[in-house]
Amino acid sequence: MENNPGLPSTTLTGTPQVPPGPAQQNRGPIILAGLIGLIVIAALVAGIVLLAGASLDTTARVRDIFIIFMALEFLVIGIALIVLMVQLATLINLLQNEVKPILESTTNTVNTLRGTAEFLSDNLVEPVIKLNEYVAALRRVLDFFHLIRH
Repeated sequence: MENNPGLPSTTLTGTPQVPPGPAQQNRGPIILAGLIGLIVIAALVAGIVLLAGASLDTTARVRDIFIIFMALEFLVIGIALIVLMVQLATLINLLQNEVKPILESTTNTVNTLRGTAEFLSDNLVEPVIKLNEYVAALRRVLDFFHLIRH
């Protein structure tokens, strides 16, 4: 039995074996990330359960540390937003000062080519077509009077 490259092969039991595609080959990192996510969620749940039974002093300290981490996170997010706005301003500047002139130049070039094509059509192609029409008509007339041999 021949194996076609486009068709899945079959085993002795008759079940088709589909070759692994790109989605099946990259499952390892996805599974690893999922396991790490589950471990982090389990650790958070365990921490919340332990804090629920802890003293008020311990809970207050954890709360204060959490508030400090949240403030640092907001600081990082603010810096990221500032960098994003600077990058956006740079992109807008690039589009206005470099891409727009290129597009205008391309439009002018296309209009020039269109004019050249129309000029060639009017002054070169049409006369050649008319000449071919006249030659074909003359040939038919000569053929009609048997003055030309093929």
